[in-house]
Amino acid sequence: MKRNIILLVSFIVSLLAKAQINASADSIIQRNLFQSLKPEFEKYEKQHGNYIQTDNVKMHYLEWGDKKNPTLVWIPGTYSNGYELYEMIDQLVKMNLHVIAIDYYGHGFTPISQKNLSIYHVADDVKFLLDKLKIKKAIIGGWSRGGTISSAFYNVYPEMVQALILEDGGSVAWDFQTKAANIEKDIAETKQYYSNKKTLVFDNEFDAYWWMYNNWGIKGKQSEKLKKEIFTSYARIKKNANGKYEVNPGAEELTGENSAEENMAIIYTPFTSKTAFGASTHQLNPKIIYRNLNKPMLIFDPVSKNDWFDFKEENDKLTNEHQPFIVHKVYENTWHGVKDERPNEVVKDIKAFLVNNKLIP
Repeated sequence: MKRNIILLVSFIVSLLAKAQINASADSIIQRNLFQSLKPEFEKYEKQHGNYIQTDNVKMHYLEWGDKKNPTLVWIPGTYSNGYELYEMIDQLVKMNLHVIAIDYYGHGFTPISQKNLSIYHVADDVKFLLDKLKIKKAIIGGWSRGGTISSAFYNVYPEMVQALILEDGGSVAWDFQTKAANIEKDIAETKQYYSNKKTLVFDNEFDAYWWMYNNWGIKGKQSEKLKKEIFTSYARIKKNANGKYEVNPGAEELTGENSAEENMAIIYTPFTSKTAFGASTHQLNPKIIYRNLNKPMLIFDPVSKNDWFDFKEENDKLTNEHQPFIVHKVYENTWHGVKDERPNEVVKDIKAFLVNNKLIP
């Protein structure tokens, strides 16, 4: 028995040693890749990146394709940025689309304003940009919170919207499943989460990326998918006031996800929240916004045990209420990031949607 225990311990130690060696080798590979791709990223940013001073902020955006073609404005998800389109942008441009991907406050290369801005201010920024580019109408789309901002844009500027593309966000209220009976339990769990939460600060850019690589589902990705993650990471990692590096510094304060008190406020008492951005996200009600929907809408709805938001039932109801305007595409066994996991299918569905609605040839 004693000998078996010794053999088992030796086996476990051997496995741990191999895992450590593999992690070390992977770290070297990723460090070299992270450093070697930086010049290509800077060239790409110089080619496609732009800034515009709106009434609220100096907003960064990426632009591709011929301005004479129909315009798709893409609004990224929380803690992401315009580079999330990188993997599929060539296919979108080949559809004869002019594509703009914005960075909103504290995301990508757009700073956080001193003003207390809401998601409706982002909608105003998008309108400001379209007006400057002399674009009267556009296809508006976004992922997660970007989908919610797309719905806010439709709410205030419906005449500028040709169609909507919502990727797991914007078609259903964020807190529709919140129940009064669960509030005490939810508050206790939120407090426990933040009591264990640590502020992440890194000595250099790669250490910040390496943390994301191991914790944000990047590990295991290859080729263009990994390159997209690295490009997106370059735009996420910033130096803070102390000369250290953070991922999207200040963004959690903006969204109201930096403390238990603020996180609870944006959900349960949004008018007491310190951040208009986070509170306005949770206050948006698509049932009201789309009560008189008369524009085509494409909803990407992932369904799996790993999906962050169980929106299918509500999306089914919205679709049934607004036939034939809504196309509800359910992606089985897919997590929250639909286009990240199944980009080719997403492109195919977008093309079919736009062709069927005569928005592209």
